[in-house]
Parts: sequence; structure tokens; C-alpha cells
Amino acid sequence: MWLTCSSVGRKFVMALTGICLVLFVTFHCLMNGVALFWPEGYNAVCAFLGANWYALVASIGLAVLFIIHICYAVWLTLQNRKARGNDRYAVVSKPVQVEWASQNMLVLGIVILAFLVVHMIQFWAKMQLAEILGQHYPDPQNGIYFINAAFSCVWTPIVYIIGFIALWFHMNHGFWSMFQSCGWDNDTWLPRLKSIGCWWTTIVVLLFIAEAIVFTVRANSGC
Repeated sequence: MWLTCSSVGRKFVMALTGICLVLFVTFHCLMNGVALFWPEGYNAVCAFLGANWYALVASIGLAVLFIIHICYAVWLTLQNRKARGNDRYAVVSKPVQVEWASQNMLVLGIVILAFLVVHMIQFWAKMQLAEILGQHYPDPQNGIYFINAAFSCVWTPIVYIIGFIALWFHMNHGFWSMFQSCGWDNDTWLPRLKSIGCWWTTIVVLLFIAEAIVFTVRANSGC
């Protein structure tokens, strides 16, 4: 099957899963914004996305996307290293057109994965998973409570901001490269996609950082 047996197919799978993950990250950013201005509405969203069948199906689907994306990323990295052989140890100057992020996508992905594990321990494990296990105290649907609990820790905003910076580099490069993998790589569209990706990623990440700062201030001021 060309999706697994060819380099083009693997890159297409990376692009497809990447598009889905970019949309999820954008949705998550907007959902967090609800918590800033309408706490009751945020708790209502948490109740809607609790241990309901549709939310569980979506969670499983999202987990599958993450796993496929990670596995194919490692696969392509190992394939590229094998193709280069001993040449990867040679000391050469990096071409100007090669972005730093493109050289370190796997490392950035590992940083994001570590951040995701922390995030899931602080929220998913105490909310959707707790609801699945029948734990009712604290209320698994009280998202504001868990935001305050997480961001009352001094290390939480530090870890999150590091994760968001890694996410910016990873998404910024991945945004346009996933379209490139799908064939949009001509001289007209590629610069446009790079510009769109930079703006999109920057707005999302800046909103995430702003939300983390506001959550931290509120959690430590008793608001």
C-alpha cells in the first residue's frame, strides 16, 4: 500500500494527520478563551465533552491521530537518516533555505509530547477519565476548578510556555510543509502558505500564552 510503502505516501499521512491536529489545537485555543470570559459557559462545554459517547469517540479518534502522526514522524526520520548514511556526520554548512525547525521537527515533537503528557495528567485524567471511572468529587465537569488547581502551581505556566514555544516552531513549519506534501509546492502558493501558516500559528500560540498568564494570575489571586 502506497501510504506505507512509499515516502510520498508516508508524507501524505503526516500531512493529513497534521491538518486534523492543527484544527484541534485551534479549537482548543478557542475553547480556553471561553474560560476567560464566561466560566459557566466553559463548564458547560466541559460537561458536553465529558464521558458522553460522542466525546469518547472523538477522544479515541484524536488519540489515534496523535499516535499515527508520531509513528510516521519517527519512521520518516529514521528513513531519512538511513538514506543519508555516513553523510549525516559530515560537517557542512546548512543551506540558507533550510529552516531550523525543519532540522529539529522530531526534537520539537518530543518536547510537545512531554508537555501533552503533563497537560493530560492535569486535566484529562482528572476530568473525562475520572468521570469514566465514576469519580464525582471534585466534579469532573468543573473545568474552572481544575484550571485554578493547575495554574496555582508556580511551575505550570513555565512548562506550558515552553510547550507553546515548541508548538509554534513545530506548527509553523508543519503548516506549510503539509500542503507541500499534498502538491501545493509551486512558487506562487508556497510563499502564501508560509505567510498564512506563520500568522495562524502566531495568533494561536500568543492566545495560548495569554490564556496561561491570565489563568496563573487568577489562580494565585483568588479570582
